[in-house]
Amino acid sequence: MSFFFGKFRTTMPAAVHPVLEPGRVYRTKELATWGANAPRLARRLVDEGVLIPLAHGLYACPKRGRFGVVAPSDEAIMKAFLEGGPFVFTGPDRWNALGLGATAVFASALVYNTKRSGRFELGGRTFELRRVAFPQPPTLEWFVVDLFENAGSAGVTPAGLTRALMRALKRGAFDARRLGGMSDRFGRQSTREWIHEAIRSASA
Repeated sequence: MSFFFGKFRTTMPAAVHPVLEPGRVYRTKELATWGANAPRLARRLVDEGVLIPLAHGLYACPKRGRFGVVAPSDEAIMKAFLEGGPFVFTGPDRWNALGLGATAVFASALVYNTKRSGRFELGGRTFELRRVAFPQPPTLEWFVVDLFENAGSAGVTPAGLTRALMRALKRGAFDARRLGGMSDRFGRQSTREWIHEAIRSASA
């Protein structure tokens, strides 16, 4: 749009319309690609319905499905929140799926990472972040070790887990060599002892 002031014509800059990826979560500073004032651009895009605020400085570009707006995935939220740093989701869903007797339920998603610790509300969901060492990518055997490390929270005992693990190893559910290596790298002394006991019993 142009306006005339005497002999001079001034052109008003057109509003910036960034090309954003539906389903992706953005930090405010990422919007600086499309303008010098990223916070102001973020506010405008929220007003226009282009972005949905999840937390301070964190916005989702909504993906629209057959039944309306689809919420961003937990992975997309963590990728933006941790600024691309490595992370892994663990906890009841992963532990219970191992078939070792765990039936835990948590109200929040448990996320191991290398940057942050604490409980965070993001997009109406709760994430418990812990700075804990983990392999990349995590293996099934590492989740077994993690279950032993969190046996109390998972509602199982190390002794009961050991018996269940021995039976699972006999069925070939896990790789015994990889499991021993994961316990040596990521388990406490007590966890290593329980797991190696299960491995010895299964091979006897």
